[in-house]
Amino acid sequence: MSNQTAMDDINHTTYPPKSTAWILVLILTFTYILSFVDRFILGLLIEPIKKDLGLSDTQIGLLLGPAFAIFYATMGVPLGWAADRLKRVWILASGIILWSFATAASGISKTFSHLFIARMSVGFGEATLNPCAFSMISDSFPPEKRGLPIAFYSAALSLGAAIASLLGAAILTWVQANENIILPMLGQVTAWQLTFLILGIPGIFFGILFFFIREPMRIKTSNNLIQGRKANPLDMFKYIAKKWRVFATFLPIFCFLTITAYSQGWLAPMFQRTWGWSPRDYALVNGFILLACGPLSINLAGWLSDRWYSKGHFDAPLLVAIIGALITIPTSILAPLMPSGEWCFVILAINTVGLTWLSATGITALVNIIPADIRAQIIAFYYMVISITGLMLGPTAVGLLTDNIFGEQDIRYSMVAMPIIFGIPLLLILPLSRKFYREEYKSINQN
Repeated sequence: MSNQTAMDDINHTTYPPKSTAWILVLILTFTYILSFVDRFILGLLIEPIKKDLGLSDTQIGLLLGPAFAIFYATMGVPLGWAADRLKRVWILASGIILWSFATAASGISKTFSHLFIARMSVGFGEATLNPCAFSMISDSFPPEKRGLPIAFYSAALSLGAAIASLLGAAILTWVQANENIILPMLGQVTAWQLTFLILGIPGIFFGILFFFIREPMRIKTSNNLIQGRKANPLDMFKYIAKKWRVFATFLPIFCFLTITAYSQGWLAPMFQRTWGWSPRDYALVNGFILLACGPLSINLAGWLSDRWYSKGHFDAPLLVAIIGALITIPTSILAPLMPSGEWCFVILAINTVGLTWLSATGITALVNIIPADIRAQIIAFYYMVISITGLMLGPTAVGLLTDNIFGEQDIRYSMVAMPIIFGIPLLLILPLSRKFYREEYKSINQN
């Protein structure tokens, strides 16, 4: 298909009305926030779950990380393939129902294995969201108008975490005031069990609504070809192997991001064990800090990247991410060592800026150095690598360090060890990362 024919296809495509398209974006963004709540709440309930089920910190680390990662990190690519071929709203409806049911099932878990399976199911369900959401948003807006809705949806990364924290605090406040509750068929339930049930059951009905949502018509455009055929995963892996230096120094920056972010699932118990803060109080303050710092910081990072790029600094997206890493590493070390929870939150506010700068421009930096015909596949590979690394290493390492080296009451030192173990070595490769990135950018954009 010629470029002109492809353009004719686009020009004759009837996109949904603007209002309809934005309603879909709002629904998908709300769904993204809902997924954060179901994902985030476990970190606020660690202590009562440990007590009732008799779990170790290592087991909690496995629930926070590997249990969720098994399907969440590995199913993105096949679910993306399915989203290109099957009815996306049905895939998403099934995913929402699955993760909501699994969240509710977490509330009736009696053993570690039951809770592990429930967390696996939450990860599987949530893996359906991004492939379907990005596909439907792209089919709802013409190319020149996709930037804003995609950015709006992506902002749920920081906004969703803030809302999840505040909503979690509200739910914890309510259940703690109503601890002795008897439910039909379940009998008396504890506060943490009731929390999972409150979050999970409404989501099941919300997921059913997606079966009745009309998805946008798929946009047909020309495909880039490699020697007369469509690119496949083998082409992607051959390219990555050929360009191993740039990927080997680029990916660790964003693996450090996910390791740090997912290890912070232990912050609520750290505040409780170190300074006596309740999970509710931690969640409330954390939510306001994320709400104040996250969206503003992530938009500032994007604006600065565009501004520097327009001035001829073609590695600007990577440079913003590197600055984010340089902020994140020292603040991640210092925050747990503070003399009080209040001072810890001051440092964590600065840490939030670093993390948002790390996350804001990673994809922008990546797409600027990869060929268009394997772009989507490499993006899927990128998310798989950083998700598996972050979920497998972040929460689990904290639990292992606490159980085997520092002890439960000194969990703060396990948190300090994370940026030392994974952040200090990163500082050594940052100059090489920028060097190889600049070389690759010049190579792929020389024409």
